[in-house]
Amino acid sequence: MHVVFVAPFFMDTALRFVRAVAELPGVRLGLVTQEPKDKVPADLRKSLAGYVQVDDALSSSHIRQGVELLTQKLGKPHRLLGTLEHIQVQLAEVRDMLGIRGLAAEQAHNFRDKARMKDALRAAGLPCARHREILKPEDARDFVAQIGFPIVLKPREGVGAAVTFRVDTAEELEDALRMIQPTATRAAVAEEFITGDEHSFEVVSVGGKPLWHSLTRYDPPPLDVLRNPWIQWTVLLPREIDSPEWDAVRAVGFKALKALGMTTGISHMEWFRRKDGTVAISEIAARPPGAQIMTLNSFAHDADLYQAWARLVVLDKFTPLERKYAAGAAFFRGQGEGRVKRIHGLERAQRELGHLVVEARMPQIGQPQASSYEGEGYAVLRHPETRVVENALRHLVSTVRVELG
Repeated sequence: MHVVFVAPFFMDTALRFVRAVAELPGVRLGLVTQEPKDKVPADLRKSLAGYVQVDDALSSSHIRQGVELLTQKLGKPHRLLGTLEHIQVQLAEVRDMLGIRGLAAEQAHNFRDKARMKDALRAAGLPCARHREILKPEDARDFVAQIGFPIVLKPREGVGAAVTFRVDTAEELEDALRMIQPTATRAAVAEEFITGDEHSFEVVSVGGKPLWHSLTRYDPPPLDVLRNPWIQWTVLLPREIDSPEWDAVRAVGFKALKALGMTTGISHMEWFRRKDGTVAISEIAARPPGAQIMTLNSFAHDADLYQAWARLVVLDKFTPLERKYAAGAAFFRGQGEGRVKRIHGLERAQRELGHLVVEARMPQIGQPQASSYEGEGYAVLRHPETRVVENALRHLVSTVRVELG
């Protein structure tokens, strides 16, 4: 079976997905990227049946060019894959052009275009924030006049909380508009700001039918993390997810995927639990989650979810997993600017919490300040009891402090 994976950049997480596909029996894997071949890790290079470097692996035309070159060598691909949010529409467009099975462009736009997504969700009677497409600055000002502050302003095809602004005042609105610069060809979306606990909801679907799900809780919400670069944050994956308290999100999440046209894969929905207990959808992506959530699920189930994803999207096979542990990730983010100068509290954290740590990438002295919201390092913890992991995560981010300078 010929499978093409598009990985524009060789980030650690992307390579984990590529390796998972390469390890499937009977798969001949072709890789399309804009990275030079000498940057492919040696172990992975041996597993590739084909490799094409293109000038712009975020472009539909360049992706198609790479796929067609691989087709000449390996035959028509059975699957065209990629996990980066920025290329989900482009991948779908190339599938449509070349007749490759998978999520089509019409459905990919439903997940990628935030205004279109909200329209589809509201049309299906699903709870989400009031919103408006912003084609010019005056649209945002009119939206504020209708619903008041605070609002959220973000690109129409944003990724998670990246380039997303919480706007509380007229002055902040003008600052955000100058940053985003909305136009008819580069639209933005303004949304009602929803308060409450923020969570994620991951679903495995085959042929549009949900087979398995998971969920997490962010602390604090990602938008607060982006607004405050010094905040160290956590993601908690509880062990208990089948209790009635999650019935509402299951019902909403499954209906949302149907409304948007999910086919086969792992989806990632961010949602809020309001103070009155009701659920509201933030947004949904038709690709695996970030924030180490795949890793958390792997440790919580004593299974490799990256390999499970590969079998799912290539072979349409998935065996539901049994959750054995709670798990959580703590993200260490430096205070100040520059490189990592000191790490405070690490020995104490190791002494008190080390027995719970199952994976870690700790900040290193001299390391440059990270550009990602995940910060300069992280630690993954697990334990059979959710309360133990929850308390340990809070203790960890309050004990370890990364100083930049």
